[in-house]
Amino acid sequence: MVGTVNRVAFELFGIAIYWYAIIIISGVVIAMWLSSREAVRAGLRSDDVSDFMLAALPLSFIGARLYYVLFNIEPYLQDPMQIFNIRSGGLAIYGGLIAGGIWLYFYCQRNFISTWTFLDIAAPSVILAQGIGRWGNFMNHEAFGGETTRAFLEKLHLPDFIIDNMYIDDAYRQPTFLYESVWNVLGFLLLIFLRKKTGLLKQGEVFLSYIIWYSFGRMFIEGMRTDSLYLFGPIRVSQLLSFVLFVGGWAVFIWRRKKVKDLKDYNRSRGDNEYLI
Repeated sequence: MVGTVNRVAFELFGIAIYWYAIIIISGVVIAMWLSSREAVRAGLRSDDVSDFMLAALPLSFIGARLYYVLFNIEPYLQDPMQIFNIRSGGLAIYGGLIAGGIWLYFYCQRNFISTWTFLDIAAPSVILAQGIGRWGNFMNHEAFGGETTRAFLEKLHLPDFIIDNMYIDDAYRQPTFLYESVWNVLGFLLLIFLRKKTGLLKQGEVFLSYIIWYSFGRMFIEGMRTDSLYLFGPIRVSQLLSFVLFVGGWAVFIWRRKKVKDLKDYNRSRGDNEYLI
């Protein structure tokens, strides 16, 4: 038995439209809207975000797929055409972030935009989109953890539709998708709070705070999942990468504060002293 929620939202001209796709696209649209508002406040054009996303979105999907395939290569060597079958699942968020980050660097260089500023603008929106996107995993009956009991899930005060959908392969499962979604939404609220504090964060530090927050939570949540990609032995790819990013994020944060002269404050006040999200 696999959950109770139907993965298919509806059919359009005989083609199944999955909740996963609807939720992911919704997260992207919300992220673009929030980032565009912040871009204007930070002195950029709102079109800078949409122009960036024209290439970033497909590249991120390709990166997410390649990351998943490379660290789960065996079944795809047996049937290479399955690499293109993304409707069956198999996207890794870290792969998407890496591909999107590489494109962001080149985009900023080409358009004479500060890479750090663009990263700061995007970071809160990205972690919110990640939080929304995890509900796509819920609808797909994936990204769940080890076995647990219904009594434990009820103690978390979860609604029945979540508890019922966590009954997978004849056992109740830890809702790790939910743990990460909540962690990401809390991260979004924290970043917005920190970003609004004049003089608190320097340029680039909204993004570094995102890296530190997200990777710290992912380190622990990944260890609870049953569908992790493994590098070798018991070493989970995303858990190791999260550790590297957590340590690296703090190292860059401290190094920039000590070594980079004249770091500008991220927050720029407006005439009416209001701040957009």
